Amino acid sequence: MLKNHLKIAWRSLQRKKAYSAINIIGLAVGITCCIMIALYVSDELSYDKYNVHYNEIYRVLHAYRNVKDHDITKAPAPAEYQVWGNAPVAPALQEYFPEIKKVTRFTSPNTLLLEHNGMRFQEKGIVMADSTTFDIFSWKMLSGNPKTALVAPYSIVLTKSVARKYFGDRDAVGQSLLADHKETLLVTGVMEDLPPNTHLSFNALISMSTFMKWRPEIFNQWGYIDFYTYFLIPPQTNIHNLEARIPSFVNKYFAKNDLDNYTIAFEPLQSAYLHSSAKRQPGATGSMSNIYIFSIVGIFILLIACINFVNLSTARSMERAREVGVRKAVGAHQNGLIYQFLTEATLISLMAVIIAIILALLLLPFMREIAGKPITYAALLSWRILPALIVLPFVLGLLAGSYPAWVLSSFRPVEVLKGQFRSSGKGIVLRKTLVIVQFSLSVGLIAGTMIVYSQLKHLRQHSLGYRQDQMLVIDYGGDYSVNMSIETIKAILASNSAVTSVSASRAVPGDFFPNGTTFIESTTGDMKMETPALYEVDFDFIPTYEIKMAAGRAYSRAFPADTVQSLIINEAAVKQFGYADPAKIIGKRFEHWGRTGTVVGVVKDFNYISLHKQVEPLVIRIASFYTFNKISLRVKTDNMTKTIHELEQTWNTTVPDHPFLYSFLDESFNEQYQQDARFGELFAAFAILTIFIACLGLFGLATYATEQRVKEIGVRKALGASSMSIVTLLSSDFVKLVMIAIVIATPLVWWTMQQWLAGYAYQVAIQWWMPALAGVLAIVTALLTVSVLSFRAALMNPIKALRTE
Repeated sequence: MLKNHLKIAWRSLQRKKAYSAINIIGLAVGITCCIMIALYVSDELSYDKYNVHYNEIYRVLHAYRNVKDHDITKAPAPAEYQVWGNAPVAPALQEYFPEIKKVTRFTSPNTLLLEHNGMRFQEKGIVMADSTTFDIFSWKMLSGNPKTALVAPYSIVLTKSVARKYFGDRDAVGQSLLADHKETLLVTGVMEDLPPNTHLSFNALISMSTFMKWRPEIFNQWGYIDFYTYFLIPPQTNIHNLEARIPSFVNKYFAKNDLDNYTIAFEPLQSAYLHSSAKRQPGATGSMSNIYIFSIVGIFILLIACINFVNLSTARSMERAREVGVRKAVGAHQNGLIYQFLTEATLISLMAVIIAIILALLLLPFMREIAGKPITYAALLSWRILPALIVLPFVLGLLAGSYPAWVLSSFRPVEVLKGQFRSSGKGIVLRKTLVIVQFSLSVGLIAGTMIVYSQLKHLRQHSLGYRQDQMLVIDYGGDYSVNMSIETIKAILASNSAVTSVSASRAVPGDFFPNGTTFIESTTGDMKMETPALYEVDFDFIPTYEIKMAAGRAYSRAFPADTVQSLIINEAAVKQFGYADPAKIIGKRFEHWGRTGTVVGVVKDFNYISLHKQVEPLVIRIASFYTFNKISLRVKTDNMTKTIHELEQTWNTTVPDHPFLYSFLDESFNEQYQQDARFGELFAAFAILTIFIACLGLFGLATYATEQRVKEIGVRKALGASSMSIVTLLSSDFVKLVMIAIVIATPLVWWTMQQWLAGYAYQVAIQWWMPALAGVLAIVTALLTVSVLSFRAALMNPIKALRTE
C-alpha cells in the first residue's frame, strides 16, 4: 500500500512541476533558515557545557552597599552584584563551608611582554590562577601535570597556540620565558586552546603564588577588587543550604565598619553566559532575548513555508476534485485518500529537507562569518540537530498536509462528477487569512530589520562626550621601562608634525578599568563611601580627549598638588555622592587609595563604556607613573599611512625592546558592538528570506487564481476591458490582503522591538515611517510578484481564453 501511495504521489508531483517546485523550494529555504538558526541557538546554549562538572560549578558575586543609602535588611537586587571581587573570600569559603570541594580564583586579564630566544611578543589575556583550577574546569592539559602545574611560584601554563608561537612543535614544558624584561617564568604545562563556547577567556595562566610574591598585601584585603572566584560542590548538594548561611559567613569574616555593607551571592555556571545580570563580567555574555527572537523568527519562517503548502494545496481543490470523485466512485475510502495526500505532503517535505541540508552545508561558511561563530559541519550531526532533521519531514507532512488532505478527501463524488462542485467559501477565507498571516510576519521582520539597523547606526553616531576620531592609541602593556621615561617618550612622539597632542593613561574608553573605593565629603559634612569606576591619567588626558568640564577645572601642571591632592569626578559621580549641582562638590574633601585632598573639577558625563549602559560614576586621578598602559595621540589625517610609518620608526628607535602596537580608538570602541552588528546582519538575512518565501507562495496562489479566471478575463476583454483594468482586477485582491497585514503587523512590531530596545540605555526612537516603509516594500514586492502573471493573463487572446473550459 505504501509503495502505491508513493508511486501516485510521485506522479502527482511530476504532473504539476511548477506547483511542486514552489512548495519544495519554499519549504527547503524555510528549513534551511531553521537549521541555521538552530545551529546558532545551539551554540549559544552550549556555553561552558564542555565542563564535566558543569552542574556543580558556582561562582561568587559581590555587592558593596553604603549603609546610609540602602536598606541592608533586604538582599541586593541582581544588578547590584558584580562578579569581580576580592581575594580573601576564596579561602574563607573553603574554611566555612565543608560542602565546598575546591575553590579557585582568576585575576582580571593582564598584558605581559614575553620573550624567548630573541622572539618577543606582547601577550594579552594573561591571568593569574590558583593551583586548583584544573580540578574544577575541564581544560585538557596536553603536556605537564595539571595537579602541580600552577603550584610553584613563577610557573606559567600556556595555551597551545601561544606555546607554538615561542617553541614551535617542541615540548614547551621546562622551557623559560622572560616577562617584562625582569621575571623569569617556567613553563610547567601546555593546555588545549580554550573552546570557543566558554564565558572565560585567557591565553596563559600564571600561578597565583607568583602574584602573592608580587603583591602579598592584597590577599588579606576585602576591599581590594581584582579576582573572580569559582568553587565546586559535590553532586546533589543543595546550594540553597549554603546560600542560607551567607549572612553568618559575612558576619564572621568581613570586618564591618559604619560606612559600608558587604555581602555575596552564589551564581551557577549555567547562568554565567546567558542569565547573569551582574556587572564586571570576566568575558563576553550572550543575550537570551536574541535567542528568543531568532527562535521565533525560525518558527515564523517555517510557518510561512507551511502556509504556502496549505494555500496551494487547497487552491488546487477544483483541479483535484475530479480525481477524488473518480477514485471514490471506484471504491476508495476517505481514510485511504487522506493517507495518499499525507504521503504526498511527506514526500514534498522529505525532498525539501534533503535540499535544505545541502543548502545548509553550502551556506555554513557564510553563517560562520556573519555569526562570528566557528560552527562546524559536524554540528549538523549533533544530538540536538540530527534527530530533528530525521523527524522533521514526517512532522511537516502531518502538520502541513492534514488540512489539505481532509479537504480533498471529503469531496462528494456525485457532485464532482456532475460538475456541480464549486470552491468552498470557507476555503477562500482560509487562504486569504493565511496570506494575511504570511505578510504580517514578513512586514514585521522587515520593519524589525529597519529598527535594528537604525539602532546600530545610532550607537555609532551617538555623541560620546569626547572626540573619538583621529585618535591613535599605542598599547605597550604597562612596560616598566617605558613608564620610567614616559614624559620623554611623549615629547618625542609629540615632535612629529602630524601629532597635535599626546596623553598617557591606564585605560582608554572601551577598555577594562578598575573600581576604586572613594570617600567624598557629603552635604552633611561626613565622609560618604562609594566604589565608582577609576581612570588613572596624566595631565594631558582631558584636553587630548577634549572632554568638557561641568564645573571646576581640569588637571594642570601649574598646580603641583594635583599629582596627589586633587580629584576630578564626572556628573554621574556627583549625583552618586548626593549633590545635585556639580559646582557644590568643588572643594569638598576626598580620600582615595591613600590620597587625601579636595575635589577640583567635574567633567561632563562621557561614554567610556558601551552604550548598552548609562554612564556610570567615574573618578579620574593623576596616575603614579608605573600604572600607565597606553599612550593616546591625536593625529592629523592628511597622510595617515606616512604618519603611522614615522611613528613606528620613532617608537622602534626610542623603545627598541617593545613592539609598536597601535589601534584607532573609534575602531576599538566600536568592537563592543560586534555582537549587535552580527545580530542585525542575521536578522536582515532571515527577513529577506521570509519575504522571498511569502512571495513564492503568493506567486503560486496567483497562478491558480489566474487560471481559474481565464474565461472571465476573456469575456471582459471581448467586452472592451483594457489590459490595465485586467491587471488591476487580478492584483487588487492580493494588495488588499497585504494592506490588512500591514495594519496588523504595525502595533505588534512596535511592541516587540520596544522590548528589544530596552536592552540599550541609549535608544533610537521607533519612527512611524519604519513600519510604513516596510509595508510599502511588501506591497511593491507583492505587486511585482502578482503583476507578472496578471500582465500575461491580460495580454492573452480572448478567443483562446473563451475556448478554455
